[in-house]
Amino acid sequence: MKRILLPAVAAALVASVPPATANDRYAERPPVVVSPDLSAPWLLQLGHKPGKVRLQESRRAFPNEPDTARRTSAHDSVRRLMGGGQPDQVRTAAVAPQENRAVSNQLDPMYLPQEVAYSGGEQPGTIIIDTVQNFLYLVEPGGMARRYGVGTGKPGFEWAGTHKVTRKAEWPDWRPPAEMIARERARGKILPAYMAGGSENPLGARALYLGSTLYRIHGTNQPWTIGKAVSSGCIRMRNEDVVELYERVGVGTKVVVM
Repeated sequence: MKRILLPAVAAALVASVPPATANDRYAERPPVVVSPDLSAPWLLQLGHKPGKVRLQESRRAFPNEPDTARRTSAHDSVRRLMGGGQPDQVRTAAVAPQENRAVSNQLDPMYLPQEVAYSGGEQPGTIIIDTVQNFLYLVEPGGMARRYGVGTGKPGFEWAGTHKVTRKAEWPDWRPPAEMIARERARGKILPAYMAGGSENPLGARALYLGSTLYRIHGTNQPWTIGKAVSSGCIRMRNEDVVELYERVGVGTKVVVM
């Protein structure tokens, strides 16, 4: 009797259980938990803290800006640019290394354009550049000057002298000299031999060429570097500031670098 009942009970139990399918294991999706230690560094690289979303700000368009200036590109080679070398080497504009944008984008108000008193001996219309305090002055009549914040030569690339503006250019192209290309290649950084003018170009919106040198007063694609010693000798300004200066001075303007 027991031999007959036990198989029958077992069969009934089996019949009452619905057949399993491959999808049953995915009936409820398991929770996915990402450690903050893993996610935070990536979010910080985007320029904001975890849990916060920062809206992209619209970029101001400048007069006569090339169409290519409004295109988005990786331009990794330009962003990796930075100067180096000995003081007697040929020097030109350099782009500072990437910094923490969340902090460095906060430009000190002292570097914004403003009218200040001037009691020096230079005539109105003269440009004076203080490479210690990182200011550019445009001397005006009546004992005043228009002061702008600038980026200047990093240690080893400082210079001083008097020149005249020999050429002006809107949205200048950029051809780094052979010395800079070789220097950066030795540091593992590949520079482009040529870059067309535009918002991604390290020379920015305008350029004032100084004498027969490779130095320029020019804009920048890294405005957070203003007020710092960051270049390979050139004087960099915010694009809106160099546009203003460009319109106020002409070829032949005296430039004193101290």
